[in-house]
Amino acid sequence: MPGTPAASRPFGAAGPGMHPSRGALPDDVDASIERVDENGGVDVTDRPVIGIFGAGKVGTALARLLVASGYDVLISGSPRQTALDLLVSVVAPGTRVVSAADLAAQADVIIVAVPFGKAGTVPWEDFGGRVVVDAMNYWPPVDGHIAAVDDDERSTSEINAARNPLATVVKSFNHIGYHEMEDDSMDAGSPLRRAIAVVGDDAESRAVIARLIDDIGFDAVDGGALANGRALEPGHPAFGRELSAGELSALLSPAAHLAA
Repeated sequence: MPGTPAASRPFGAAGPGMHPSRGALPDDVDASIERVDENGGVDVTDRPVIGIFGAGKVGTALARLLVASGYDVLISGSPRQTALDLLVSVVAPGTRVVSAADLAAQADVIIVAVPFGKAGTVPWEDFGGRVVVDAMNYWPPVDGHIAAVDDDERSTSEINAARNPLATVVKSFNHIGYHEMEDDSMDAGSPLRRAIAVVGDDAESRAVIARLIDDIGFDAVDGGALANGRALEPGHPAFGRELSAGELSALLSPAAHLAA
């Protein structure tokens, strides 16, 4: 239900963002339960492979949290970045550096964490059939004023979603600072646990990202349609604020949008 804390769902083969060839779990198996394999490690074959475009501070912070939560994480940086393997091995150990083409081909969920002004350099045309998380923010002091964005009534994520209608775009992870992601991560049930919202036009895709949010230590709030992402953008009610799930839900309600 939009505007309420999201319930995570098992990540099955039939859901958005997972390659059908990886197979489905039996109906009577709860894929949200971590299993221990024969070597004593956690079996995470039911989890999506995460690909992150952008090896900056946001991308590497998310990579560290996701790897620590047991996810297989791929990352791709700018073609101009040198020694990326060495950098990632230091700042996000356990993350695999791959080419942009390999990331698009192998990842089930793709997080775009490049500067907004560089969004056009990302291979959106290769994202068909994937859940794509827009973690970017339009910052005119950094990106410059982009007339096409300033004059567009859509949210920035709706603009990006139009780059490939075959991809399922959601917005999340953009309204919290990269330096707060690890500092504010808490176990489920902690009374001071901070909330992160996910918005998007596909409910199942929102549920996939809600599970990621919960796994890395935050309460997930289902904010409903992608257009609601405007409330998460700079200068709007939810951006940069430490909020509980209830507080964040209230800011994503229709009445809050009208007030904003």
